Amino acid sequence: MIKTSIACLLGVLISLSANAQHQVFSSDEGSLSISVIDSQTDEVVSTIKGVGKPRGLTFCSNDTRLYVSDQENSQLMVIDTQAQVVKARIDLGKSPEAVYCSPSGKLVAVSNEESNSVSFISTQELKTVFSVPVKGKNPEHSVFSPDGRLVLVSAEEADQVDVIDVEQRRQVASIQVGERPRGIAFSPDGKRAYVAAESASVLAVIDLTQMKTIEKLVVGHRTNGLLMHPNGKVLFVTNGGDAEVAVIDTQTLQVVARIPVGQRPWNMSITPDGRKLYVAAGRSNAVNVIDAIEFRPLKTIPVGKLPWGTASN
Repeated sequence: MIKTSIACLLGVLISLSANAQHQVFSSDEGSLSISVIDSQTDEVVSTIKGVGKPRGLTFCSNDTRLYVSDQENSQLMVIDTQAQVVKARIDLGKSPEAVYCSPSGKLVAVSNEESNSVSFISTQELKTVFSVPVKGKNPEHSVFSPDGRLVLVSAEEADQVDVIDVEQRRQVASIQVGERPRGIAFSPDGKRAYVAAESASVLAVIDLTQMKTIEKLVVGHRTNGLLMHPNGKVLFVTNGGDAEVAVIDTQTLQVVARIPVGQRPWNMSITPDGRKLYVAAGRSNAVNVIDAIEFRPLKTIPVGKLPWGTASN
């Protein structure tokens, strides 16, 4: 009887896990709102308003809260994803953009475009604990290395990425990559970093042991957003001028697929199981859904105006 009860309970838990509802959030800066997408049906199920002008957004590990930059009010919003309301606002530098979480989930880094700085926010205290000025003008992305020791910062009016030592709380290096660096991604082992240089239309490959660029690849026109698949085998690249996502084999550094999407594809996210990629297509006012295993388009989801990026939980 006890064994039967345990088996039934396990069956229920497995069933609940299999049917767990995951959501994808799109920051629609032109509509001053956030679209909430059900990742099972790939339909917009609700819209969060009263969020200023949302841009960068991210989740931290083991944290259901969504962290979103409000460019209009120079703040980081902490959103309760169940109630779909802003629970806290944290002051940042002027005109914040992309938002990234540390591997430990304890820190959030936000690039402040007009302040030329990166703010570091404690997810426990919900306050800015320190800020670091950077050399690059108009920083956009500030991404943690897999071990959390470094943050690479790309700036729109630069040709290098700046390197912040998190423990020292200061910039310690710059690495030349190409004009107008944008998206940044790391290999899972942290030995390589990849940087999209939009104006140069190149993908720069950085050897982090040498702290220098070792290759520059042409993978499309106006290369912009980057996302590493959790398996580390492929890198997804948005090419804004080609309205596509290019798929790069990280071993050969060759393009293995090109997937058409909407106009001005920008920043992306992937579901926790690594099966679906969600791409913000700004000028199409849509989010494109891609099969991240078979590299094929699945659906186009109309959202608000000018989606900047997406985040998946």
